[in-house]
Amino acid sequence: MQSSSTAYDAIVVGAGFYGAAIAIYLARQRGMSRVLLVEREGALMQRASYTNQARVHNGYHYPRSFTTAYRSRINLPRFVQDWPQVVRQDFTKLYAIARRNSKVTARQFERFCRDIGARIDKASPALHGLFEPRLIEDVFTVEEYVFDTTLLAAWAKKELSESGVEIRLETSVKRILAGPDRSVTACMAAKASTEEAITCRYLFNCTYAALNQFGGDFPGTRSPLKHEITEMALVQLPAALKGLGVTVMDGPFFSVMPFPARRLHTLSHVRYTPHLHWNDESNLNPYDRLDAYDRQTRVDRMLRDVARYMPAIAQARYADSLFEVKTILTKNEGDDGRPILFEKHENIPGCYSVLGGKIDNIYDVIEKLDSECFDLLPIAAMAGQST
Repeated sequence: MQSSSTAYDAIVVGAGFYGAAIAIYLARQRGMSRVLLVEREGALMQRASYTNQARVHNGYHYPRSFTTAYRSRINLPRFVQDWPQVVRQDFTKLYAIARRNSKVTARQFERFCRDIGARIDKASPALHGLFEPRLIEDVFTVEEYVFDTTLLAAWAKKELSESGVEIRLETSVKRILAGPDRSVTACMAAKASTEEAITCRYLFNCTYAALNQFGGDFPGTRSPLKHEITEMALVQLPAALKGLGVTVMDGPFFSVMPFPARRLHTLSHVRYTPHLHWNDESNLNPYDRLDAYDRQTRVDRMLRDVARYMPAIAQARYADSLFEVKTILTKNEGDDGRPILFEKHENIPGCYSVLGGKIDNIYDVIEKLDSECFDLLPIAAMAGQST
């Protein structure tokens, strides 16, 4: 293992949206002149930041978790204001409430939306007519948007460059070590290269599903995690459903959402989107498990069930599927809440782990970072302190 003579103020591991946004924040808002962003893929935002519904939540999704819903409601206008170039609003979003097996009634859903201050209106008869009335209690038009991940990645690339953040792609961090004088050492290697130890004052672990896949002194997160291999089907909608996004709540649950990066729609289903689930283990990398998984699509079963509620979707054309690992906090499995995980690791001062379940959680992360006191040591004091 080679020891680097270069020390950084901060190393951010994982170049999804969270990792990129944190690296930019550290450079621009916290005055860190040497920030390194490390990513195992060959480009920015190639994993969970891309392979998701691309939904900018406004709270409707979380009637069983008021805190998550309210935070989304507060954060949506901020996200639209800060990233207008990536947000798409040119579609009509519908939420429909199932008559049977739903965990929320239409009346309860209306009251919940008004409690969090989210706009909700009765859908027109024409829109209502798209649904099977024996299975759907009511249909509402709401205010919810999507984002284009390719445009978001382009923004990140430009901002990182202008902020002076160094980026290393196709590079994996293997071990995290506690160094002298409260420094942190990240042992990393590019493909087919010798492992290199690089010292920093602060390290931010933003690897999503791989949060606990490090050796060395890294203790793992205190909050237990659960992983799922999920399938997001990409479909082309028939003419009757053009210009729509649809979510059916909150038992026989499915969503059909615009996916701007591919000019298609994602189709997800509570029963068929999760293919496999397991509790997090430090010696079982979720991405290795995904790579080994036989990716057989379940889109036929998704379409058959969704067509019972919304018959026109039977004419949709299947294009592709996005398979990815979805990671949540085990404690929120029952209420669908999506708080951030923000942990400081006491045995490695300066080391943080960050996990967010939704894109608008970034504001909750920034609030946490704003409250942190970053005491930057002179770079020269840390150089050559790798273990």
